[in-house]
Amino acid sequence: MALSYFHVVCLMLSVLSFILPAESDDHGADVVNYDRDTFQSAITDQKHFVMFFAPWCGHCKRLAPTWNELAKIYNNEESSVTIAKVDCTIETALCSDQDVTGYPTLKFYHKSLDDFVRYKGNRDLDSLQKFVEEQVDRTVKDTIVPPVPEEDKDQGPTELTDETFSSVIKQGTHFVKFFAPWCGHCKHLAPTWDDLAKSFAGSKKVTIAKVDCTSSKTVCTDMGVSGYPTLTWFQDGEKVEQYTGGRTHEELKNFVNNKLKELGEASFGQEEEKVPENLVEEPVRDLTDESFESVVAEGLTFVKFFAPWCSHCQRLAPTWEELGAAYSEKPVTIAKVDCTQHKAVCDSQNIHGYPSLLIFQNGVRLEEYNGPRSLEDLKKFVDKFLAHVEL
Repeated sequence: MALSYFHVVCLMLSVLSFILPAESDDHGADVVNYDRDTFQSAITDQKHFVMFFAPWCGHCKRLAPTWNELAKIYNNEESSVTIAKVDCTIETALCSDQDVTGYPTLKFYHKSLDDFVRYKGNRDLDSLQKFVEEQVDRTVKDTIVPPVPEEDKDQGPTELTDETFSSVIKQGTHFVKFFAPWCGHCKHLAPTWDDLAKSFAGSKKVTIAKVDCTSSKTVCTDMGVSGYPTLTWFQDGEKVEQYTGGRTHEELKNFVNNKLKELGEASFGQEEEKVPENLVEEPVRDLTDESFESVVAEGLTFVKFFAPWCSHCQRLAPTWEELGAAYSEKPVTIAKVDCTQHKAVCDSQNIHGYPSLLIFQNGVRLEEYNGPRSLEDLKKFVDKFLAHVEL
């Protein structure tokens, strides 16, 4: 009888030894797991469908078994696609580079970090498999880049390389973006930088330029570039200032014009700009990492911390604009902060969910609003504090 019991115990331990490893990875034991060291080389070697996830994310947990079933279908020697995953709570830098702002994020890569399709469809197995097959069968013509119109060819930033950098920079004024194609923040900035170059395309006083540090490593090393993007102002070959301000088109344009004023040059385009007679300020003020503290330091400020991809934020957006308009003549500032662009201030305020609505008085955080988000309810909340201000 004792021998039989011993055999039962051994059998149970054997079964557990097979079960536990599978259960230790609740986001798919058959899915290939990547980290920063393995991700890039793998992506360029074969087509990949990647889930960027967080272990605490409820949507990720619900998707996990389906994602594992998808991996069982495709992760084999005959397949041209690898089903993979990246844990963004561990690989934070990698996920930031890949522009992951919500979980799960599903991206199909065509053997390139720059050639990908973000999946936004249903998350059942049939829908996911259909999407994979569509991507596998994608024809070459889908990837052909249309020719650039003649009038646009010379409007973008001047591209500098190891060979041309010194000769161009040695004379005149230049604003240079040092970047890497795989960098998520660089991708965000790219269209804005193109617009900045177009804004100053007719100026002979400044050149808006860029350097790809993956192909021009020497000049980036010489310039002490240690992160991307790095934005640097040069004057006659000398590095004058590294720009650390906001990255909107208006903020960058203001920086360039201010630097030109310091040199005694008129701001480019200033003579054509006319202030409308009935200039109306935006009802909601956009705050950044740079402007947040100075704005909330004075008076009463009600701030919405949000992310563009957040559906609750999207539903609140028009109501928030109405709230701003309602208090345009009152001693209160209605403001907002995009936490995907201004992470530092959101971290400093311990923002963990979107939208977060906080009210400040002379730089002091008074209260977080957690009530209904109708216009009337929001106005009642503001009025409670405004009554003390107006006494």
